[in-house]
Amino acid sequence: MTNADDSNTAAARPKAPAKDPWALPDVSGLVVGVLGGTGDQGRGLAYRLARSGQRVIIGSRSADRATVAADELGYGVAGAENAECARRSDIVIVAVPWEGHAKTLEALRDELAGKLVVDCVNPLGFDKQGAYALVPEEGSAAQQAAALLPDSRVTAAFHHLSAVLLQNPEVESIDTDVMVLGDSRADTDTVQALAARIPGMRGVFAGRLRNAHQVESLVANLISTNRRYKAHAGLRLTDV
Repeated sequence: MTNADDSNTAAARPKAPAKDPWALPDVSGLVVGVLGGTGDQGRGLAYRLARSGQRVIIGSRSADRATVAADELGYGVAGAENAECARRSDIVIVAVPWEGHAKTLEALRDELAGKLVVDCVNPLGFDKQGAYALVPEEGSAAQQAAALLPDSRVTAAFHHLSAVLLQNPEVESIDTDVMVLGDSRADTDTVQALAARIPGMRGVFAGRLRNAHQVESLVANLISTNRRYKAHAGLRLTDV
């Protein structure tokens, strides 16, 4: 039984201060693997992260192809076959084509167990009218990844970045926000911190993984914008 004095003491106890949403962890010592690191998006992310001082391994179905691409990128980037890339990495970014998304992750379930996985795949279709969003059975590419990788910690981020800007060595700063989604705040904080390693970028928490479809599908709108204005548009969130 709780007496009145105990209740008064509890009521008088000051509340813990709210956590600063911009107090993010130090991720500089983590190894980042990029599955699909020989494609445009994966290659660009690998280049930017390595250029910022992150240790990066790019993965491919072919170890030789990954090694050649890594040597071209420089900045200490290593190349490996996909499974080896996953094993050696602390954080694994999934940047494979949508068509090979499920097959790639199914094959790497054991290697990705216990890893923080960042899915940046955008399920898109294309026809004469341009790009349009596809709706996976699970709801989004990220949710498909979570279903296929039950022993991994899946987040979603890095969807809206221009591969052209990422790979251009003359571009010093990529001024854009990265929307980060996931069900563990510790994991989304880590991914936000990783995004912030790239000059000009800011990682912003954007909800739980169930909301990933809206973020993935927005890329179809950005493609239309970029084609109309011959640009490399990204996103900025105001008042945050």
